[in-house]
Amino acid sequence: MGVSRDEEESSIGAATRAQRSRPHSLAQKLKTLMAHRTDARGRAYVSRTLSQAVDDLPDAPTSASFALIAKLANGQQDNPTIKTVLALCQALGDVPPAYLLPHAAYDDLEALEAFENPLARHVLALLSDLPEDELRDVVAHLEQRREDLGMPSAPDRSSVEKPKKARRRRTGTEAARYAADALEGL
Repeated sequence: MGVSRDEEESSIGAATRAQRSRPHSLAQKLKTLMAHRTDARGRAYVSRTLSQAVDDLPDAPTSASFALIAKLANGQQDNPTIKTVLALCQALGDVPPAYLLPHAAYDDLEALEAFENPLARHVLALLSDLPEDELRDVVAHLEQRREDLGMPSAPDRSSVEKPKKARRRRTGTEAARYAADALEGL
């Protein structure tokens, strides 16, 4: 569309890295994509232009009204159909659909785009059972290779903590039962 892949990666990658510690909702991710990707006129997407881009897709799986897109981007609706997600991702420049899942494991757009490459998936499969010291050697070799080729270094993800699983809140009845059991010493 209007922005080169490198510019997209640097702008969205920076936004992704800046807030990697907290998971994003579908609304936050959609807003980020709309702000950093450009339409046919070179402008950031708004609900109407994204709706039009979905309608202009060849063999569009569905249509998406601008009202639906606005509700999704504002968090008023958070359960779109799979066809809607696929159409939005395709219209936004073939974004991996997993990126719009509201889970911390899918917040890294750069990794998801790399995973779309069959060779990258093959490399991951080859690395899957290696001991940790061997993995560190491979990483060091790849970092050196990128430097030799004059490529920018990949972001350091080793300091990123895996998010803790959220605890389920007890209902009022469960809390009352728990408190009663605790008082009775059970």
